[in-house]
Amino acid sequence: MPHHKSAAKRLKTNERDRQRNIAVKSLLRKRIKEYRSSESPDASQVSHIYSILDRACQKGVIPKSRANRLKSRLSRHAS
Repeated sequence: MPHHKSAAKRLKTNERDRQRNIAVKSLLRKRIKEYRSSESPDASQVSHIYSILDRACQKGVIPKSRANRLKSRLSRHAS
């Protein structure tokens, strides 16, 4: 049990942030798997995944280097 009001607030915000991070990572993994398993990769799929990666990076869900690495691997898979 938190002793301070600010600590109680942090518990709430941490849980909210954790849930958001889980949702974003799950969506990202799902889209990447769909893209890699598709017979004919579509350019719109790649741009959608790129936007998810960029937003996740901006929000601090994943590091910038990981986003860049995934983008690089996706572009290699496309060609």
